[in-house]
Amino acid sequence: MKIIIFTHPLFLGSQSMPRYATMLEQGMLERGHAVGLWTASPFFFRLPVPVLFKKWLGYIDQFIVFPFQINRRLKNLPQNTLFVFSDQALGPWVPLAANRLHVIHCHDFLAQQSAKGIIPENRVGWSGIKYQEFIRKGYKKGKNFISISKQTQTDLHDFMGTVPALSKVVYNGLNQKFEQSNPELIRAQLTNDLKINLSLGYILHVGGNQFYKNRKGVIEIYTAWRKSTEINLPLLLVGSHPTMELEQLREESLFASDIHFLTSINDDLLKQGYQGATVLLFPSLAEGFGWPIAEAMASGCPVITTNEAPMTEVGGQAAYYIDKRPLDTKEVEEWAKRSALILNNVIRLNNKERQQCIDFGIENSKRFETEKALDQIESIYKKITENKF
Repeated sequence: MKIIIFTHPLFLGSQSMPRYATMLEQGMLERGHAVGLWTASPFFFRLPVPVLFKKWLGYIDQFIVFPFQINRRLKNLPQNTLFVFSDQALGPWVPLAANRLHVIHCHDFLAQQSAKGIIPENRVGWSGIKYQEFIRKGYKKGKNFISISKQTQTDLHDFMGTVPALSKVVYNGLNQKFEQSNPELIRAQLTNDLKINLSLGYILHVGGNQFYKNRKGVIEIYTAWRKSTEINLPLLLVGSHPTMELEQLREESLFASDIHFLTSINDDLLKQGYQGATVLLFPSLAEGFGWPIAEAMASGCPVITTNEAPMTEVGGQAAYYIDKRPLDTKEVEEWAKRSALILNNVIRLNNKERQQCIDFGIENSKRFETEKALDQIESIYKKITENKF
């Protein structure tokens, strides 16, 4: 097959989506296909203007300059070329190839739902609403879709208002090798590297400051748990620099000195973080998939997450579940206490129970092997080109 993959521009600072597109590119190359990676270049974005205007100049590069360039290149490609949009947020580019063989990968519709007012925890301004309408108008021109979870597929169908000609689910594959190690050795090494006493274990969270990652909830559960127990395990939050609100929440905790934000963590340190953790606490309000759940399980780390799809799709029978953090602030304290009970139960698992939990997790994580995912994606690509969808 001749495949052209559209991906997000690197100059916007996005990492996960270009990484996903690269995974598709490499996977299809290894399977013997001819693959090209297309994205917008930063012509106007490079102009020396205040940061405030950079975003808008980036829009000119993406939605005016790039389509003009692509229209000329499209004419030179054979009709059996498959055009792959690596993210539905690239919707404004979909009309460029909507009349050619194409497929759109869908990750999550949280921004779309927020713009529609469906997610009250994340209010969106006028320009954000209009931008999401622009994206939606584009991807609705598409006919073939691959979603990373059943929940994402359901959300796609809701926004499309119908079931597309082709709509498949392919769970993400882990894009790195995660494996179990000796937790005691890992904790000793991390204690030395991070200058934090992790010798008895620690509670881990992985994620940025996006509203749906619920880092506030992590601190709230941790504080509630520490109030109820004599066990002293630190909390490590791996991800972005904390917001002022998160910093304040930490300072207000009676256990502030045991709450650590770890930023600029490389992949090797992240893997060790999973391998040495007592438990991954991952109380997301929503997700498109929930990578850390599968990554932790593959690393031999028990997982506590939210009892909502798609977290339940990824965690399966191998995770422990808590309720979603309530919107009403009056109910948060009780939610944190209930969640802390689950956390305490997992931390207090005896050796046999913990090993059983780890074994279940490792077995469950095998559902998300990259090669399996790429094989399924290739099969769908072939179906589209062979049947001229």
